[in-house]
Amino acid sequence: MRVLVVGAGGVGSAVARIIARGNLFERVVMADYDEGRARRAIAGGGDRFAAVKLDASDEQAIAELIRTERCDAVLNAVDPRFVMPVFRAALTAGVTYLDMAMSLSHPHKSDPYRQPGVKLGDEQFALAAEWERRGLLALCGIGVEPGLSDVFARYAADRLFASIDEIGVRDGANLVVEGYEFAPTFSIWTTIEECLNPPIVWERGREWYTTEPFSEPETFTFPAGIGPVECVNVEHEEVLLIPRWVDTGRVTFKYGLGEEFIGVLKTLHKLGLDSTVPVQVGAAAVSPRDVVAACLPDPAGLGDAMSGLTCAGTWVRGTGKDGSPREVYLYHVLDNSWSMAEYGSQAVVWQTAVNPVVALQLIDSGTWSGDGVIGPEALPPEPFLELLNSHGAPWESEERTPGSTVGTGHGRS
Repeated sequence: MRVLVVGAGGVGSAVARIIARGNLFERVVMADYDEGRARRAIAGGGDRFAAVKLDASDEQAIAELIRTERCDAVLNAVDPRFVMPVFRAALTAGVTYLDMAMSLSHPHKSDPYRQPGVKLGDEQFALAAEWERRGLLALCGIGVEPGLSDVFARYAADRLFASIDEIGVRDGANLVVEGYEFAPTFSIWTTIEECLNPPIVWERGREWYTTEPFSEPETFTFPAGIGPVECVNVEHEEVLLIPRWVDTGRVTFKYGLGEEFIGVLKTLHKLGLDSTVPVQVGAAAVSPRDVVAACLPDPAGLGDAMSGLTCAGTWVRGTGKDGSPREVYLYHVLDNSWSMAEYGSQAVVWQTAVNPVVALQLIDSGTWSGDGVIGPEALPPEPFLELLNSHGAPWESEERTPGSTVGTGHGRS
């Protein structure tokens, strides 16, 4: 397989290191608007790797690069603003497409905290028939969340439950970054987008609806010593993907942000610094959100200052195969010290990056296949979970006493 990776940031660089370690794929082209960054991302990878300069907003240039390099698959590792140009370029060039975040949402104009407007992924699903007609696969949301979380949902539905009442993706960590007053461990541009947009929830009979940001706070106890963390509703792709392929009564995504992080986000919003609309500053027109991102440290470079664990997982409540009530939390915990020692990548970006690599391996072998625009929960989960373990950081599951999970469901705390 010949792979084009668009975006040589933290996740793209981690993808390159994982591929190099595993001696995977025939050729990997790392493309970025900063060719120097692309070269740094593939340093030490060997002759199979190449670095090129590419503007991820230039659909025609992306399609031309795919053809020139004879790529079989494109992995989109840039932020969600550039999903559609890369997505359309892959369709134009006739190759497999993967991403870790879907096309952007736009709030309902008159009732944003009750009704969805344009939902995450709507622009991509609008082209699903064309992908199907051409027999091409667009596998969307195949990072860790979305991605592994969706695979967990499919596995639970297939292997653990007779029926499912609720699926809740829950993300928490005890990561500490020394030497910084405020240092997000993932893209602040994307974090602002996810956290300040109206969160979306899915319920059987009601379908998708939105709420106020940071709604339904709950305390969720994470494994591996992380412990109880307050989590709140956040807009995320799993809520748009899981109900399409998994039969359940409710789907939510809640993120353990912490009081300080929520306070910072609220202040940015109050000051208009979350806006993506350029403002005139002297002779320059700049987006306030881009300024915020430029002022904060690059998350990819924080690994040496970070310590602790990050946990991504899927909590499932329903009726087990034996007819009894059951609750299970399927999860992936990563220690920053391990990912830094093994790969030189901090925990959050490595945990995101390993999942599309696993997916590419399965597509390359023919184990995963399909056409149209689909999510990870549309494909068999067992091969994915088995192969994930081979990369050195295995997934786990935890049985929980039915009804004992603190704060689950509708915001109990």
